[in-house]
Amino acid sequence: MNRRPSHSQPIGDYALIGDCETAALVGADGSIDWLCWPRFDAPACFGALLGEAGNGRWRIAPAAAKVAAARSYLGDSLILETRFETAEGAARLVDFMPVQGRASADGASHVVRMISGEAGAVALRMELIVRFGYGATVPWVSRLDDGGARFIAGPDMAVLRTPIAIRGQDMKTVADFTVRAGEVAAFVLSYGPSWLAPPAAIDAAEALADTRAFWSDWVAKGRHPPAARRSLITLKALTYAPTGGVVAAPTTSLPEKLGGVRNWDYRYCWLRDASITLRALMSAGYFDEARAWRDWLHRAVAGDPADMRIMYGVAGERRLPEWEADWLVGYAASRPVRIGNAAHEQFQLDVYGEVMDAFHHARKGGLAEDPQAWAVQRLLVRHVAKVWDRPDDGIWEVRGRRRCFTYSKIMAWVAIDRAVRAVEEFGLEGPADDWRALRSAIADDVRQKGFDPARGAFVRAYDDPTLDASLLLIADLGFIAATDPRFAGTVAAVERELLAPSGLVMRYDTAHADDGLPPGEGAFLACSFWLVNAYVALGRREEAERLFRRLLALANDVGLLAEEYDAEAARLVGNFPQAFSHVGLIDAAFALGGDRP
Repeated sequence: MNRRPSHSQPIGDYALIGDCETAALVGADGSIDWLCWPRFDAPACFGALLGEAGNGRWRIAPAAAKVAAARSYLGDSLILETRFETAEGAARLVDFMPVQGRASADGASHVVRMISGEAGAVALRMELIVRFGYGATVPWVSRLDDGGARFIAGPDMAVLRTPIAIRGQDMKTVADFTVRAGEVAAFVLSYGPSWLAPPAAIDAAEALADTRAFWSDWVAKGRHPPAARRSLITLKALTYAPTGGVVAAPTTSLPEKLGGVRNWDYRYCWLRDASITLRALMSAGYFDEARAWRDWLHRAVAGDPADMRIMYGVAGERRLPEWEADWLVGYAASRPVRIGNAAHEQFQLDVYGEVMDAFHHARKGGLAEDPQAWAVQRLLVRHVAKVWDRPDDGIWEVRGRRRCFTYSKIMAWVAIDRAVRAVEEFGLEGPADDWRALRSAIADDVRQKGFDPARGAFVRAYDDPTLDASLLLIADLGFIAATDPRFAGTVAAVERELLAPSGLVMRYDTAHADDGLPPGEGAFLACSFWLVNAYVALGRREEAERLFRRLLALANDVGLLAEEYDAEAARLVGNFPQAFSHVGLIDAAFALGGDRP
């Protein structure tokens, strides 16, 4: 078997296609190396990203040894075009996923790949390796009456349809063919449950036109600075349309440090991202998506606040058990490959503030609220009043001991503050006097125990004098004014202690902070966008614009950002594309434009 370790490609060599229920990563070499079907957190059927070619991939590329390739998205869409040029000619590969329910009446999910000749005659090779169960399961392959191929294993079925002659070879499905100028060859791979009839065939050209119209119409509904447009499209692509949940990333276990163990499953919805995501969507005028996300939050956190999780499945699932796929070698030999995320069981005090702040912004944005919503929020506030002084696991989900993180306490303050403002600004009912007293008590506690007068800065935790980049948010959250010397002092301390030589911001110092893991990771890109916002708040406009341009330059050739950036290796690292990074970009773009709510 021709086994190509897919991690030979940098993470930034991938582009994203998706149908607002799942997504695939397409390499610059024409190989789809990652796809979870039928939804973001389902088992992958293409797992080469985290292993080898034999763990599943779908490659269409010229057979020539020397190939020049260039790619871009088709306008403001999620339709990817890759142009191949060889000594014999040129061909263009178009990859996309029709939005589910639009291409066929049965609502099946499809990946469409169309290769067209532009000049001369280009010999091409198609190689399809379907491996269900995260690359572990070889399916049974059979021919369909219409000439297509069906792949079945357990609950999963995929169907390939194409006019090109295909054959089986070494546990793969392959085709060798040539396209000349003006010729088009289409391949459609569809997914369905194995116990049902094969998904209905679709017309590739019609699906392309419909997908292009969908994205064009969606972009036209919003308002966005040009720098944020691709990030907004990416945020939409990471939204699970049936529920409104937004996943942190479509991938798992892409390492924060190459060869390291900081490899996590991000195919879930984090409450940590709630407020900034909602604000980004409303700033851009996407109120339908903002409302769907707000409603997802309401459903997810409903019930006993003591049972609230920090993350959920795309439909609101609460149990996300973590296990290791030990048959996968990991991206760049970064193991373990984790499925699920044990952090779902952590206690993070900050999420209560995030959720209450999201609801507050929804009210400010005019989103109509379910009559039961305020009752749920009051329960959250009552719970925060009981637990705000307890140590927690912190915003960064450390796997060391719990401690009194300063940012966590500030977010507890945010939860109470937003409840007070709901009464004062929107006339909702509640014990406002009691809440005001609690708000003051929390603020006093933070200022006494979380602030270092000698350095003029807030610190990571009450018993930890190091810095944490989350403290860049304290003025934006309203805990102190941007004109307060303590905010300027905290920003200056972050610049001294967390600004890497690259000019990017580290989350915290992993060499000195006890987070339960070996030290070392890239610069967390969302934190660098927070510094942009802090500069704007401090009136340091030129520095804000300079850092923003630096961050934009880190995006790959199709405008996508990972979770982190490894300046030493000069490459993106961490799960990809990362919603938190793109939301940070959107928020910073609006802050620079003065359009932030």
